Parts: sequence; C-alpha cells; structure tokens
Amino acid sequence: LAEDIESAQSSCHLLFYIFVEDEAGWRIGEALKSAASRGVSCRLLLDSVGSRPFLRSSYVASLREAGVEVVESLPANLVRMAFARVDLRNHRKIAVVDGCTGYTGSQNIAAAAFALKPEFAPWVDCMLRIRGPVVGDLQAIFVRDWFLETEEPLEGLLAERPEPRLGGVPVQILPTGPNNDNEALAQLALASFHGAREELILTTPYFVPGEAEVVSLCTAAKRGVSVHLVVPARNDSPLVQAVSRSHYERLIDAGVEVFEYQEGLLHAKTLTVDRDLALVTTANFDRRSFDLNFEVSTLVYDSDFASQLRLLQRDYVVRSSAVTLT
Repeated sequence: LAEDIESAQSSCHLLFYIFVEDEAGWRIGEALKSAASRGVSCRLLLDSVGSRPFLRSSYVASLREAGVEVVESLPANLVRMAFARVDLRNHRKIAVVDGCTGYTGSQNIAAAAFALKPEFAPWVDCMLRIRGPVVGDLQAIFVRDWFLETEEPLEGLLAERPEPRLGGVPVQILPTGPNNDNEALAQLALASFHGAREELILTTPYFVPGEAEVVSLCTAAKRGVSVHLVVPARNDSPLVQAVSRSHYERLIDAGVEVFEYQEGLLHAKTLTVDRDLALVTTANFDRRSFDLNFEVSTLVYDSDFASQLRLLQRDYVVRSSAVTLT
C-alpha cells in the first residue's frame, strides 16, 4: 500500500476504522505526506472511536500541515450522544489509489504487533489488492462516506472506471450499513450456508451468531457438508469469547469442526464455499457487524481464487487446535 501511494499520480483515498501511530502508521503517513507534496489529493477518513488516540495525536497535525486532509468519521462525544447514536461505527477498511488500485479486508493501518493490545499479538489479517472496474465501487463507497462527514461532493472522481483486466475474474463489492441494505450480509451468509454442497470454511475473530446462523451451520453439517469454523484461542473480548464457546457443543454435536487459532489473534474475516465462492470482509460474524456497523465485503466468483483463499484458511487450521467435547 505504501508503495502504491508513493507512486500515486492523482489521488489517495483511505478509509479505516483504526489508524495506529506505529511503524505501519508512520510508513503510510509518510507516504501520504510525500504524495501530497507532489500535488496528489490525499484524503484520510478515520472512525472517531476506533482511531480516537491517533486523531488526537500530534502526528495528525503534521499530516494536515503536509496537505493531507484528515476527517473524523461519525464523531462521538458526550454532546453528540444527546442528539445522535454513537454506537453506529464506520468499520470499513478501504484504500483507493489513483482510482485504479484498491485495497480492502480485515486489516487496519496497524502493525501485526498491534500496539493498542500487544498482549494478543500478532494480529493475523487477510487483505485484498484489486485492479479493474470494481475499484470504482470502492471509490464510490469512499466518496459517499466522505460526503456524509464533509458535504464535499466528489462525483467527478466516479466519472471514469478502470477497464476490465485481461484474465480477470468476476468480483462484487457489497457495502452494508445503516444507510445501505444492512441485512444483506447476514442474508448472504445464510444463503451460502444453505447452498453449500461440499465444504464451508469460516474464519472470524468474533463469533456471536444468531439462531438462524447456528441452525444453518448445523443443518449444513448434518447433510454432509464439511463445515470448519476457525476462531482465535485468545480473544481480546472475554465476553465475546464466552458467547462464542457457548455455541460449541451444539455445533460440534451437529458435525461442525471447530478450531481455535493458537498463534495470535486471528482477525481474518473470510468464507469459502465449495472452492467456488470466496468472501473477504471487514465484518465480524456478529450482530453489530450485521446490523449496526458500516462494513464492506468482497465476493470473488472464481474457483482458482477461492482455492487460493482456502489454502490460506487451511494454514490457519494447521496453526489451530481442534475443539473436542469432554
């Protein structure tokens, strides 16, 4: 990402839930400063809660002095609580460089050591780098979220879409949130579970399913689908971990194989279905992500890509311990 920003010619747009002032944040920040000095339009949109320490740091002032526009998304404070909901958060992770190269997935602008919670490190993430027409959809999401905070119209940035790439694959961007069809991601998950014929592999750091999701996973396993659920062995939220584990017995009794990742906090949010469909998302498998947060998910309809993602997921399984009932 830093290398793409360093070679940018026109614009760099970043939207992230968390930006940490560590070696990763410094690298991206310095790349943005350098790009701004060359006349590149650099815009950085950060969630008010997720990036609170960074937004109040002296480094933000240096970014603005260098010409980088830094905006706080969904400001949260005591005064605002009296007039607006502060539990609605922008949990998206998006970067678009020159309108033609996009990034999205689970990783915030933070090193794997994750200075905010180092006791759970390393944080293990999965990101996509995308070229082609669908980058225009990521740009559109950024433009809309930027306008929500600044009322600055950037429609001109949407006039041109990157051309399809030779040998490319079908990709779909699914934004969800309070101003989108925020039921779409939960519906997609249920449709995937019901439609699977051979295999489902789901990785998520926060597994807090509703009854429908539990039933659909159990039903898939009972009809012979190989269902794997991979979650971190140590979670930064003890309450979430307790809720996740409360579902283990029911899932395992139905034939779902549950694994706890042992080598850090598995933060990757991925799903593969029958090695045909791949999903990489910013959303956790919980009601907050499904119902409240602004999220973005990427579907890839390609067996080769799904197989590559499955290999990554299988590596997570290898680094995990199987959960058994005693």
